[in-house]
Amino acid sequence: MDTSGDTTGVLDEALERLHVSGPERVGRLTNHAPMVVEALASHGQSGAVHRWLDLYEAKLEEFPSSVESVTDANWPAALGDSRRIADWIAYFTRAIGEGSWRDLLATWWPRLLPGMYGGSTHPVVRVGHAVRALIEGGGSAPRLTELAHGLGYWAARHHPVSGIALLPGVHEMGDVVEALDAVPPVPDPHGGFPARLALVEWLPAWASEVTDPDAARERLAELVRAATHRYATHGHGNETMLVHAATAPSAVLRTLPALPRALWAPSLHAAWLASAAVTAMYAPSEPVPYVPPGRITAEEVLERALAHGDEHVIKLTDTALDIGDDEQALAAALRAIELSEPIS
Repeated sequence: MDTSGDTTGVLDEALERLHVSGPERVGRLTNHAPMVVEALASHGQSGAVHRWLDLYEAKLEEFPSSVESVTDANWPAALGDSRRIADWIAYFTRAIGEGSWRDLLATWWPRLLPGMYGGSTHPVVRVGHAVRALIEGGGSAPRLTELAHGLGYWAARHHPVSGIALLPGVHEMGDVVEALDAVPPVPDPHGGFPARLALVEWLPAWASEVTDPDAARERLAELVRAATHRYATHGHGNETMLVHAATAPSAVLRTLPALPRALWAPSLHAAWLASAAVTAMYAPSEPVPYVPPGRITAEEVLERALAHGDEHVIKLTDTALDIGDDEQALAAALRAIELSEPIS
């Protein structure tokens, strides 16, 4: 299917429309609109962008107020301070205006990568969409501003974790499907993302010895495929949150071409921890049998996802389509449509 990106200007229009809104709503929930409109545009659905946005617009909130300017001198103290979202976005907007967006990303990616759990992994997903838009369509002002918003959101919600033991063993260099199957569910899961994350005690140390950049990219692609496939049989554990086990590593994979190769292996390791942690936090008690999707095309799956309209459904479908001609990835997207409430 057509994945050449938007050449109509619609994506830039939609991003300009969205940049007057904040990256969150109702105190903590994420504004998914920038990610969805980029996904639709990237997959040849520019004509649906504003129609979908009209449905979602009621969920948007005003851009937050500034607290205190973030600078090159004081940024460490501001990292992870969610009150400073506007200050962080202003910082990255200034920085992008002063130099190369790729250089800025290369500087900040390793600083932000350990905190990709913040905002339930949504900030890194938003950055991944912004980077793909820049790679596919060039550095227009709205796309550069979108990267600044994504990085600023990530910096404000930056949330590293500690205390998770990585246990080497049979899965360390083995099949990623087996490694995901070996992820232990958290005991007595309860509460939202931060509460469940605190319950994750250990994870398999899959791919921890990978240092070669090309091998890291290959293993990351394997992780994205496996996590997407897994949704088809395990998505009922939490139809919304388990989407992020696939979309977070997918965002990292999309970003690799814009990063120095030296950052590819650390990116793989961080993506594995995030995907495995989400898997542990929302694991169902039992999988359901895999149901082949039958004779259906990628275009038809995308049309069904768009008709359904849920933001997580569209984003998982976007990830599934990026994998390529893959029956179980399409089945995962159809499973998300089946499990999720449609947009109203």
